[in-house]
This record gives sequence, structure tokens and C-alpha cells, in this order.
Amino acid sequence: MRIGELAERAGTTTRTLRYYESRGLLTARRTENGYRTYDEDDLRLLQQIRTLQDFGFELEETRPFVECLRAGHPAGDACPASIAVYRRKLAELDGLIEQLQNVRAQVGAQLLRAEAELPGGPEPRCELGHEHPTGREAASGPMTTRGRGR
Repeated sequence: MRIGELAERAGTTTRTLRYYESRGLLTARRTENGYRTYDEDDLRLLQQIRTLQDFGFELEETRPFVECLRAGHPAGDACPASIAVYRRKLAELDGLIEQLQNVRAQVGAQLLRAEAELPGGPEPRCELGHEHPTGREAASGPMTTRGRGR
């Protein structure tokens, strides 16, 4: 298949494919007239790259997976180098999760402090999740003016 068809089938652009080629992740074969040609294996490589990038992997982090597929393995993560990348990425994600949990705890503490300093104390909270548009709990239903002499 030619570059345009591969790009369409992979859900990317020809420019991206040329970039991957310049980085050595994709290898084009050339026809007699110089057109790039690709096969189903190249589509599998691209799908592996795109999946990993969707998970947050940097382009260079996809290289071991691509090399694993090129070596004839049925999956890009069937090689030790790919497993090592997974381990590094999980450690990175664990660190980010820890940072986010710390930030969340700090923001929660700031919220509690700020609410405690409000004049009149913190606003009451509705435990059932049904709040009146003013932020206060609604009474037993919508307020009406019937029977109030208005």
C-alpha cells in the first residue's frame, strides 16, 4: 500500500508517517518510480505506536515495542526491553499519582481552612446531594405562594 492509504488506515497523516520514518520507527520500501510502499506489518507497527502514545508514552519509548514486532514477535511487548519500558512507565505514573494525591490533600486542607474562616461559619452541606439553587438544602418541595395571601 502507498503512504496515503497507510495513513488513512492507521488514522494518522502522511506527514506523521514521514516523521516516524525519519526517526527510524517506520521503514518504507520504494517502487521503481520512487513511491513509498508499506505492508500489513507496517500497519501493525503504527497501531502499536499509536496505542502507546494514547497511553502517554513518548515516541522514543515506543522504539522497543517496534523493534520487538520487527523481530517477528506476535506482540510488541513480548520482549524484555518492552517490559522494562512498561516498568519505567508504571513507576512514573505511580510518582504522578502520589504527587496528585499530595496536591489534593493540600487543596482539601485549604478548603477546610477557608470554609472555617467564612463569616458565620461554613455553609451547611447537603448529604443527599440535592441542593436548592441557592446552595441551601431544599425544603420538602418547591416553594409556592399559594395560601400566603400574595
